[in-house]
Amino acid sequence: ASLTKPLCTATSVMLLLERGEVGLDAPASQYLDEFNGHGKEKITVRQLLLHTSGLTPDNHLRDYQDGPQQAWERVCDLRLLSPPGDKFRYSDVGFIVLGKLVERVSGQSLNDFAHENIFAPLGMSKTGYLPATELHARTAPTEQRDGAWMRGEVHDPRAYALGGVAGHAGLFSTAQDLARYAQMMLGEGTLGQETVIKPATTKTMTDAYKVSGGLRGLGWDKRSGYSSNRGEGMSASAFGHGGFTGTAIWVDPELNLFVIFLSNRVHPVGKGSVNRLAGQIGTIAVKAIRDYE
Repeated sequence: ASLTKPLCTATSVMLLLERGEVGLDAPASQYLDEFNGHGKEKITVRQLLLHTSGLTPDNHLRDYQDGPQQAWERVCDLRLLSPPGDKFRYSDVGFIVLGKLVERVSGQSLNDFAHENIFAPLGMSKTGYLPATELHARTAPTEQRDGAWMRGEVHDPRAYALGGVAGHAGLFSTAQDLARYAQMMLGEGTLGQETVIKPATTKTMTDAYKVSGGLRGLGWDKRSGYSSNRGEGMSASAFGHGGFTGTAIWVDPELNLFVIFLSNRVHPVGKGSVNRLAGQIGTIAVKAIRDYE
């Protein structure tokens, strides 16, 4: 679900930033000519990563019913809810735009770019979009779609309508693979002999940026209204994210700690709440570390 945002999309954007192909304070329209009108031409890449773009959290599902190209054109026609930079408003639409930006700048699909530059180098062999049929038995069934259980296909309806690959949702993974990513981030961009991103880039990505009502990283949560899955006692350097289907990851460089929680809260009827449980598990992990010290 939304762990896709930091793990795939934001990390891909930071790689393009590191290569000098994208600027954080450049308007997204510099890379996506059609993303303009109604003030959207002023939205920067940084604002998209921080969810301060002014875009709606989600546009209507009917905007996606005529295929990915029509869906993208309707995103480009959206009006803003507030001026860019004015207000924090968590937005799936903003990360759909970032996913499209990665594809346009890199010349690759988001799936291929992330696999080639992030997941394969880290040995995350079970991480990616559109898992192979032989992996479906390892994926958790969520809800029913058109009378059949969703298994091995993205739960998010907009990502599904976009073909299963989108900037805001669609990634599949395992706890073991996510642990490799977390260890890379604790290593300031390096895992073993493999450097994925530079230390300065990881710092830029995970620093605290003030937004209305809290602190965010670039693609990450720090302390905001979405932080109930954050363990108490984590340091100011901690960063993390949650996902709608019941997933969470938090990484604390100061404590050399990461906490991964993968659940299936939407099975079978889309109800359930696990954010506080994830936070409680994080608190237990933090207490164990601090007591040990």
